[in-house]
Amino acid sequence: MTPTFPERTDPDGLTFRPMASVADFDACIEIQRLTWGRDFSDVVPLSILKIAQKTGGIAAGAFTTDGRMLGFVFGLTGVRGDRQGQLFHWSHMLAVTPAGRDLGLGTRLKLYQRECLLALGVEEIQWTYDPLESRNAHLNFNHLGVGVAEYVEDMYEGEMGSALAQGIGSDRFIVSWRIASERVAIALRDKRAGSNEPFREAPVVNVNGILGDLPAAPRVRVEIPENIQAVKTEQPEAASAWRDSTRVAFETYLARGLTVEAFYRDRASGRCFYGLEAL
Repeated sequence: MTPTFPERTDPDGLTFRPMASVADFDACIEIQRLTWGRDFSDVVPLSILKIAQKTGGIAAGAFTTDGRMLGFVFGLTGVRGDRQGQLFHWSHMLAVTPAGRDLGLGTRLKLYQRECLLALGVEEIQWTYDPLESRNAHLNFNHLGVGVAEYVEDMYEGEMGSALAQGIGSDRFIVSWRIASERVAIALRDKRAGSNEPFREAPVVNVNGILGDLPAAPRVRVEIPENIQAVKTEQPEAASAWRDSTRVAFETYLARGLTVEAFYRDRASGRCFYGLEAL
């Protein structure tokens, strides 16, 4: 039987529901191209969007009162062979149109996804994002409460054809969102802006994108630019330096057993940092 997911309408009138019509699926495809570029080679087609819903997948959108889709979330549900067949969800895509930005739709779509999957008995969702994208880091750590499972070099090499990945490769964090956990409950309740308190005195290992020493400290900070896409356009060599320095830093400290515990933007300087620590 195809899972039936609820429809939810928020106080501002936006409705969150599964895609149901050809018009819905076509709107999702157009948002993919609008987000990742007209040459994006990995557009999820109508047939997969539709079939995924019959196997516990999520293909859902945020809709205005007149039926326009402002954003969508798409993912696949399966089982983990390394966890005795435990249900597991891979969240493949999330995108919001320019008209839907600054409405908190990224968070709201993820919460709708969480609501649907908890009802299925799923307790973990994973997805990827570019650790140099500060807006995504803020959403993932400070609004959702994710943890980092892995750093992967050039994860989508040769696959995407997306302008967002050009020039500096497609290194990614694989993040784990344990949707029934206390960590996530705290993040959803507090909606914290990112705390720098535990990391205020921690060394920055790549100041302004230039890699320095990698001290054996219990806490360190890894800096990223506030807007990597602007840096790519205006200073492509600097963008490559950001990628190189963060790649070495993250891989080194994750191998040493530190975990990525925080992301924050320093209000005084505008600089952005991840906080890593040994637990």
